[in-house]
Amino acid sequence: MPNIKSAEKRVKQSEKRRLRNASQKSALRTAVKTAESALTQSDVEKAKEALLNATKKLDKAVTKGLIHKNAAARKKSRLAKKVNELAAKA
Repeated sequence: MPNIKSAEKRVKQSEKRRLRNASQKSALRTAVKTAESALTQSDVEKAKEALLNATKKLDKAVTKGLIHKNAAARKKSRLAKKVNELAAKA
């Protein structure tokens, strides 16, 4: 345990940030999984809507520093590619 007052504050801040980051990262993963599940169900409209939501969450995660911008770009690209393939079939 920290003995210095500023170190105690740091511990509190770190814990608060850790919990916030964990919750945002979880919401991000859920959004991506929702988009992927809509793709497996071959529901074009639902997939497009889920793609928009996942893209928004990914971009937000980049600005918050949760994930690297290239990782977000890669995930968005792969999801968009799958949605476009599904839309082309329909």
